[in-house]
Amino acid sequence: QPIVRFSYFTMGKYVQAQRKGKSPIFKAHVRTRKGAVKLRSLDYAEKQGYVRGVVKEILHDPGRGAPVAKVQFLNAYRYQRDTELFVCTEGMYTGQFVYCGKKATLNVGNVLPLNMVPEGTIVCNIETARGDRGAFARCSGTFAIVVSHDEDKGSSRIRLPSGGKKTVPSNVRAQIGIVAGGGRTDKPMLKAGRAYHKYAVKRNCWPKIRGVAKNPVEHPFGGGNHQHIGKPSTVGQARPAGRKVGLIGARRTGRLRGVKKTAQDKD
Repeated sequence: QPIVRFSYFTMGKYVQAQRKGKSPIFKAHVRTRKGAVKLRSLDYAEKQGYVRGVVKEILHDPGRGAPVAKVQFLNAYRYQRDTELFVCTEGMYTGQFVYCGKKATLNVGNVLPLNMVPEGTIVCNIETARGDRGAFARCSGTFAIVVSHDEDKGSSRIRLPSGGKKTVPSNVRAQIGIVAGGGRTDKPMLKAGRAYHKYAVKRNCWPKIRGVAKNPVEHPFGGGNHQHIGKPSTVGQARPAGRKVGLIGARRTGRLRGVKKTAQDKD
């Protein structure tokens, strides 16, 4: 009579969304990148007057749709030059002087605090908090519009590339102009090889396999004789990690019908 031994183990696999958390194969590919794109560190010269830099070269940053500008400034405190990587705006050229500070002129590529910028100006690489060196509208071809200033509260309202409006402190800095490299998405990929190379320099996120195309062991939506989900695609925030796929914590689903209300705002 054979002896049956019970082994207790968990069935199934970890779904891909879980592996993305800890596995090193999903890390960003940063070896060839040029560096972090930021505004200058906020100093006394920018707060009170302006500093002048020169665009040394315009570079392609692998994995980024927009070009970046290498801007060189003279250090105010020791005998050296500081090199910064700025977002390249449309119309920038090598040899161009870039002015940063409260008293800089309103020209493309310059960096000014929002309270020195008139309403309706097109800006990019805007800070969320003063001195964080740029957060909004940094992708190729994007820009934000300064909608209004509230001098009593010391805040400004900007329209972001997504169409949403945001209130930020008026003393945050922004670069004047539109980010270069616009129209990048207008050209179709045409073949898988181009998509392969596009994502090879970004991170391991392509090709994407649909959940319904997988086996039941690999995904909650997998399996079945036809490719169908077979259960609601909405899933609660408190579900366990392997089940949290689909529309997580959805307040509503389906197409957005009717006129978009946010467009007709009072500002």
